[in-house]
Amino acid sequence: MDQLDRKRQALAIGLAALAGFIDASGFAMAGGYFVSFMSGNTTRLAVDLASGAKAAAIPAGLIAGFVAGVALGTLVSSRAGVRGKQAVLALVTALLTGAALVAPMWIAPALTLMVLAMGALNTAFRRDGEIAFGLTYMTGALVRVGSALGAALTGEPRVPVVAHVLLWFGLMGGAVCGAGAYAVWGNPALWLAASGALGFLGLSLIFAVNPRER
Repeated sequence: MDQLDRKRQALAIGLAALAGFIDASGFAMAGGYFVSFMSGNTTRLAVDLASGAKAAAIPAGLIAGFVAGVALGTLVSSRAGVRGKQAVLALVTALLTGAALVAPMWIAPALTLMVLAMGALNTAFRRDGEIAFGLTYMTGALVRVGSALGAALTGEPRVPVVAHVLLWFGLMGGAVCGAGAYAVWGNPALWLAASGALGFLGLSLIFAVNPRER
């Protein structure tokens, strides 16, 4: 995150907000399960398994879908070369549009498309074949912030964390908007997410492509 220029940092924060919007909407649709927060789904899976609940299939399926989305995004990014970021965002836009289309009729397929989109979104920023940082989960960013605070208290050199704090705020702000939009409009709120993804795709096309930031 710190190695990106300000335009791409802003794009990353916007995409984190999009992820928060979708996860909050998906949380409401799925009855307390997540489409981007797989640590939470892992805990739900463990609790469901311990209680012998058949509902364990839900978090297990969401986790599998997320991993599949990451794999799909990686494949698309690799095949697209220096246009990997744009290709991934086009994929995410298509998946979210599909989710918005089917959500009024079938919840399960909509959730499948949403979790695939969230997995793929994490591959938008790749460097040297590796995912540079996550966009749909903030544990790493918060660990970095906490580590920087601890280092400051011990007199160690300061580590830049502002971008990571803003990334967290982006996810949080997007989740608040997603929860509010879903409470007002229900499943059609997904059209806002699909439109947002399309907008971020447009921004990524405007920004100059740096092959090292794939």
